[in-house]
Amino acid sequence: MTMDTIVSLCKRRGFIFQSSEIYGGAGSCWDYGPLGVELKNNIKRVWWRDTVHLRPDMVGLDASILMHPTVWKASGHVDHFSDPMVDCRACRRRFRADKLDETPWVHFCPTKTDARFDVPAGEPCRHCGARRTLCPECGKGELTPPRQFNLMFKTYTGPVEEDAALTYLRPETAQGIFVNFDNVLQSMRLKLPFGIAQIGKSFRNEITPGNFIFRTREFEQMEIEFFVNPNETIDGRPADEVWHERWIEERLAWYHRYGIRPENLRVREHEKEELAHYAKRTADIEYRFPIGWSELEGIANRTDYDLKQHARFSGKSLTYFDEERKTHVVPYVIEPSAGADRSLLAFLVDAYREEEVRGEKRVVLRLHQDIAPTKIAVLPLLKKRGEIVATAHEIRSLLARWWVTVYDDTAAIGRLYRRQDEVGTPYCVTVDVQTVGDVDKGEAGDQRVTIRDRDSMQQIRVPIAELPTVFRQLLDGGTWQQVGGRYGIGG
Repeated sequence: MTMDTIVSLCKRRGFIFQSSEIYGGAGSCWDYGPLGVELKNNIKRVWWRDTVHLRPDMVGLDASILMHPTVWKASGHVDHFSDPMVDCRACRRRFRADKLDETPWVHFCPTKTDARFDVPAGEPCRHCGARRTLCPECGKGELTPPRQFNLMFKTYTGPVEEDAALTYLRPETAQGIFVNFDNVLQSMRLKLPFGIAQIGKSFRNEITPGNFIFRTREFEQMEIEFFVNPNETIDGRPADEVWHERWIEERLAWYHRYGIRPENLRVREHEKEELAHYAKRTADIEYRFPIGWSELEGIANRTDYDLKQHARFSGKSLTYFDEERKTHVVPYVIEPSAGADRSLLAFLVDAYREEEVRGEKRVVLRLHQDIAPTKIAVLPLLKKRGEIVATAHEIRSLLARWWVTVYDDTAAIGRLYRRQDEVGTPYCVTVDVQTVGDVDKGEAGDQRVTIRDRDSMQQIRVPIAELPTVFRQLLDGGTWQQVGGRYGIGG
């Protein structure tokens, strides 16, 4: 399965569209369609529930995107948040200098007549043995010497564009938490260790964004800053190191819990030379994307760097009073930082299946029901029968009080099932003639409908009055075999 397969599915079924597509599109900018926004919201909702609502040691925050410019001076972003950039003197394209050897390159081989070859990343030409020295895109232009390029988007507050009004679109959500540390501490009367969680947009003027929604200039982070007393130990070990390992395990388990297959996840430790200037230790949770193993989430031990920097630049004390030791301490920070967009991409890729059913291909997204964009689809077996359609609409209205429920009658029932399989809907409800009866034949309806399970394609026949109870069980932890077994599962 390739990235193109996922991109095609996303556009065709209303998950993700190219931004401003009718005007030719905006590079590496994407719009979430009707199903995409539901999927993304569900991922964020589940993350918030698990990391904030279910934990006694966590609170939430929603900080402003625009902040005082000194925030970014104190954090090091003004001076250090940059990538080395090179330009092609011929085609004028720009590239990250440190990623050039990871990019496939174009080569005009001198040993072949009019031969233009696309050579895989990091490999030499198989004809002449040459390695890339020119532009990887056009294969003709020389590259300029590397120069540092700051990744922050600049803007201005107020009506005048002058240095005094210069500010930035935040490149990360973390700093909004750090500068609010004392506000949250005092207002909520928290005791260490505790965490502050935030979900929000961040912006980075990436030199070479791409690979669909994997790397974009506008993205959404799901981030935690977990504050730990550096004077404490757990089983003889520094508390920050123990909590770091706990968060690595917890975050890895979270992806497993919602359907990511274990063989597609791994933990990669950062080497000493690649650690950020603030980090004592960093581990990435990587996913096996169609583009290869790449970062899904980073979990860093940021020590006390950020709080000390903001205290120094602002002149405000950002400490915690340790009652036991009767001293003020600057907490260490463990930071699990996940991308909502990358998480969505990973869940889509991992859920995608192509199966053969009775000689035909079935595309199905085996999304965990907690994150599936639509929970239930109500389908009429015959759309020309008014009483069937009316009953289906009544059922949809009933179930929509609690779950995202859709109605569809735009195809035959087999094709309707396939459409819902392809977008990951866990259950379909079918209203048929047996449900409503046949007045002309004097037959009364049994007021039962068919529920179909996405993964097994098995069916059960359930009274309409019992649908809320049945779906409450199915969508709140009950298994298909447990719930469906009471009604007699059929093929």
